Parts: sequence; C-alpha cells; structure tokens
Amino acid sequence: MAKNIGFLVCLLVITMDVVAGVLGLEAEAAQNKMKHMRVWIFECRYPSHQAFKLGLAAAVLLALAHAIANLLGGCLCIWSKAEVLKATANKQLAVASLIFSWIILAVAFSMLIMGTLANSKSRKSCGIGHHRALAIGGVLCFFHGLFAIAYYVSATASAREEKMVPHGGV
Repeated sequence: MAKNIGFLVCLLVITMDVVAGVLGLEAEAAQNKMKHMRVWIFECRYPSHQAFKLGLAAAVLLALAHAIANLLGGCLCIWSKAEVLKATANKQLAVASLIFSWIILAVAFSMLIMGTLANSKSRKSCGIGHHRALAIGGVLCFFHGLFAIAYYVSATASAREEKMVPHGGV
C-alpha cells in the first residue's frame, strides 16, 4: 500500500493542476463574453460573475496542488555551492524543480488573482485592461503540475537514497 501512495499523490497533484488550468481558460472565455468598449489603452467592461467563480476556483486548486506536492515531498535543504556539487542527481533535480515550481506558482497565482479581482466588482469598470490574465494563469497551471510532480518524485527518491547511504560516506 505504501508503494502506491506516491503514484496517488502524483495523480492527485497533476489532476488538480490540470483542472485549475482548464478552469482558468474557461474563466477567460466567460470574461470575453461580456460587453466591453475600448478606447486606446483604456477599456470599459462589465465584470463576469462566472469568470470570477472560475478564476477563484482555479487559484484555490493551484494553491492546494502546490501545498500537497511540497508538504508530501518533504524538505530539501542545500545551503552552499559545495553541497550542490556533492548532492546526488535526484537532490539537484528536486531543488531545481522546487525553485521553478515556486516561480511558476507566483506568476500563475498572481495572474489568476488579478483576473479574478477584475471580475469581482458589481458594476462596470473602466481602466487599463488585464488582457489574457486568466488564460496565462491557466496555462501556467499546466507547467506548474509538471514541475510539482518532478519535485515530488525526485524529493522522495532523494530521501530514499539518504536512508540507504549513511551520512558521511559515499
């Protein structure tokens, strides 16, 4: 049973990220169905409650997927360049994947929240439009899923390697 848990975690995280990506793209489509008027860089449009709900759901799923992958993947600490050079390939991949997943999370979550907040107002808004924020956030959810899974798999493999090899020896 314990061997299958890794597969289930990967399946859960990738499913949550894919659903978040699809919801982000659907929110963009719902937002584009609303009336709007454009004058140069300024845009007046009515908010879409459907886009608000879909964007919020996408942001929540993205955050949950990230939390699950990071909590169940464990904590990997590399404090110096010497440790990076001595680390196994799994540990190096885990650290790189962790960094990229955090960067993608920050950008995707920001885009989803920005697009969601643009649709939260109860009256029409005028200003500089946030074009494609929900779509970009949705697409980045797919990439986040790839890096989150790469982190989880390499972090758990690195933890298994450390259990097999005693500290101080190679």
